[in-house]
Amino acid sequence: MGQLSERIKNFHPLRKVVYFFVGLFSYPGLAIINKLKISGTEHFKNLPRQKVLFVSNHQTYFADVITFLHIFCAVKWGKKNRLGIPYYLLNPFTRVNYVAAEATMKGSFISRLFLLAGGITVKRTWNKESKEVRKGLDVSDTRKIHRALEKNWVITFPQGTTKPFAPGRKGTALLIKQVKPVVIPVVINGFWRAFNKKGLKFKKKGTLLSVTFKAPLEINYEDSTDTILAQVMDAIEQSKDFMMKGKHHWQTAE
Repeated sequence: MGQLSERIKNFHPLRKVVYFFVGLFSYPGLAIINKLKISGTEHFKNLPRQKVLFVSNHQTYFADVITFLHIFCAVKWGKKNRLGIPYYLLNPFTRVNYVAAEATMKGSFISRLFLLAGGITVKRTWNKESKEVRKGLDVSDTRKIHRALEKNWVITFPQGTTKPFAPGRKGTALLIKQVKPVVIPVVINGFWRAFNKKGLKFKKKGTLLSVTFKAPLEINYEDSTDTILAQVMDAIEQSKDFMMKGKHHWQTAE
C-alpha cells in the first residue's frame, strides 16, 4: 500500500487536478480577501529542476505551503513577484514536494487530499516529555526527502512547528550536507494573523501577507551540522538575533 500511495502522489496528471481545485479554493483568501506581497522570485532564474531546497519559517499548517505553490506556478507562467489572474492553474508547476508531519496530514479529508499535491510525510521523533529534545528524522523519512530532491524542488520548515523562534532541527542541516542542494531561504509573515493554525479559516481579513525569497545560501558543505543549521536559521530570521526585532514576531502560535 505504501508504494501504491507514493505512485499516486507522484502521478503528475492527478497532481495537476489537485493543484487546480486547491488553487481555486485558496486564491481569494490570498489575493483578494487579504493582500499578498511577493519578493525575490528573480532568484528562481536559472535554478536547476532538481536538488533545490526551500527552507522557511512556518506560521500555519497549510496556507504557507499553498501560497508557495501558487507562486511557483505563477513564476512558471512568467509572472514576477505577483500572482495576477490564476490562469496558471490550468498548467501548474508540479515538480515540487513539501515536508509535513504525518500526524497533521492524516487529520482530515482536506489534509489527505492535499497530500496528493506532493506531500512528504515525516514522523515527529522528539521526546514527548520535552519538546526541546529532538532526535531527528526517521531513517526512512530521510530517504523519502533524498529521493524527492533528486527529482524535484522541496519545501521544508526546519523548525517543524508554527511556534516562532523554536529551535531548528539538525536533520535539515544533515540533509543539506548529504545532498548538497541549492538552498533558498524564505521568510513569511502575516499568515498567523490572517488565518487560524491550520490555515484554512480566516482570523482577520485585509491582512498583508508577505513572502520573501532570498538569494541562494553560500554553504560550505564541509561545515558541521551546527554551523549549517545556524546559517539556515539566521537566513530565515528565526535565530536569537531576530527574536525581538519586530512586532510581527510577538505571537504565541504553537
